[in-house]
Amino acid sequence: MVSRAERGPVADWFWTIDRFFLATFILLMGVGFMLSFAASPPVAERLGLDSFHFVKRHALFLLPSLAVMVGISFLSPRQVRRAAIILLVVSLAMMVLALFFGQEVKGSRRWISLAGISVQPSEFMKPAFVVVCAWLFAEHARQPEIPGNLLSILLFGIVGALLVAQPDLGQTILTTVVWGGMFFMAGMPWLWIIILAGVAAGGFFAAYTVLPHVAGRIDRFLTGEGDTFQVDTAREAIIRGDWFGRGPGEGVVKRIIPDSHTDFIFSVAAEEFGIVFCMVIVVIFAFLVMRGLNHAFRERNDFNRFAVAGLVLQIGIQSMINIGVNLELLPAKGMTLPLISYGGSSMVAICVTAGFILALTRHRPEKRAVERSLFRSGVGVPAE
Repeated sequence: MVSRAERGPVADWFWTIDRFFLATFILLMGVGFMLSFAASPPVAERLGLDSFHFVKRHALFLLPSLAVMVGISFLSPRQVRRAAIILLVVSLAMMVLALFFGQEVKGSRRWISLAGISVQPSEFMKPAFVVVCAWLFAEHARQPEIPGNLLSILLFGIVGALLVAQPDLGQTILTTVVWGGMFFMAGMPWLWIIILAGVAAGGFFAAYTVLPHVAGRIDRFLTGEGDTFQVDTAREAIIRGDWFGRGPGEGVVKRIIPDSHTDFIFSVAAEEFGIVFCMVIVVIFAFLVMRGLNHAFRERNDFNRFAVAGLVLQIGIQSMINIGVNLELLPAKGMTLPLISYGGSSMVAICVTAGFILALTRHRPEKRAVERSLFRSGVGVPAE
């Protein structure tokens, strides 16, 4: 245990970190590692690999991901912003490279190989994009003559165009919703709301019209006709699990779900551990989002408020999409369950998001005292 009397980076970090957030992130990572034992062996066996191939790889990514999360949590808000700018520039450049030189998987170019490791740049773009947009919104709120909102719109246009070019409609929708929520918090005029809502509706209609795989997934969701094998088996796994599950290792339907260790790990959890266990997972994600929004509501610094709200919304909405697909409440979409699903890029990227949240929610007594003084005197609080 670190004493309060100690002084130093580690001691300061220990006593200023939001330990509820930290415990929640570590708990979700632990749940994901546990579920990898249930979900990944059937997939590995179908591919002719060692039964615990994906379990070992999952474990291999856990420690670096945890180190990334804790390391980033030491940063100050100003350092978080600078790190996000660098990460955004690098990830956007890699997204462009992926369009020309990336690996094509199921008709999409989202992956690029670095030193033999496949990386999905868009996963790292998301948290960096949120933080940079939060800074732009905050600067505009502090000094209206700074075109922060306009720059954020232009940045969103670049990100959206790259995601559509891959194509990756799910990430496009996720990024749009999170960005729209942050813009609304920043005081988006009603005229902009109407315009952007119209653009979003037009973009969705265009995607349905132009992209056959998007139209196919929506049609299968609405009519139930066509190749619905994966969602049907996922639903069957949830039904067979009942309230308390069939027991660890006793799942049967999970063995025929193609993406049981990634997109449909929630269904595997339901079959082996039951609906009650899945409800606990939902409550954990809900707690994470509500705690983040509560912190954002109490935050006086505009940058911190917008960034924390955007980052927890990103995790919350991504989890909603994944769970919604598993429950057949949404059309099928390849999107991982944050911190739980198998995946090197997604695991490290979500830990970057978690690290940003931890860094921005650290309790800084001296800074809070100055902010309260400025707020009471009617002076705005500048972004760090």
